[in-house]
Amino acid sequence: MTTMQIPIDALTSRFNLGGRLDGVRSQSIASRFANLKPISEFLDFKRLSKPANFGEVQTRVNYNLGYFSSNYAAVFVMLSLYALLNNPLLLFVIILAVGGMYGIGRLGGRDLELGFTRATTTQLYTTLLVICIPLGLLSGPFATLLWLIGATGVTVMGHASFMDRPIENAFSEEAV
Repeated sequence: MTTMQIPIDALTSRFNLGGRLDGVRSQSIASRFANLKPISEFLDFKRLSKPANFGEVQTRVNYNLGYFSSNYAAVFVMLSLYALLNNPLLLFVIILAVGGMYGIGRLGGRDLELGFTRATTTQLYTTLLVICIPLGLLSGPFATLLWLIGATGVTVMGHASFMDRPIENAFSEEAV
């Protein structure tokens, strides 16, 4: 079976995101969350201010997305957990699909023999598919995904645009 390759460069070059995603690709999960900034710095209410113009919003967002990227990843993870806990059917379908595939994989290609019947791995995968797809569509994964994208976007972009850069960084870049 061939795998489908998604050309990430074709997607990121149009939005000029290539440089931002290179750091994400090269880091492991542990090193990404090792760079978390302290909560007192992330939620420093003294640095919250309304930007004067759109140019200032752009510079704040550009700086904060790089500086607080690990914190924003943690916000995304927390919002993902919140979305799954508020959609128990979707959580059940995910657990059922992962647990079913794990259980079928544990058979090692052998047939499942119950006292009265025998089921091949193909039949087991088909049964899992027939159960999980309708339940998965019934659970509303698209609405949950769109909510997650919207909530993360509003939270991250709101924080990045209203959080002012530290004073020492603001003056260091403006010097000639």
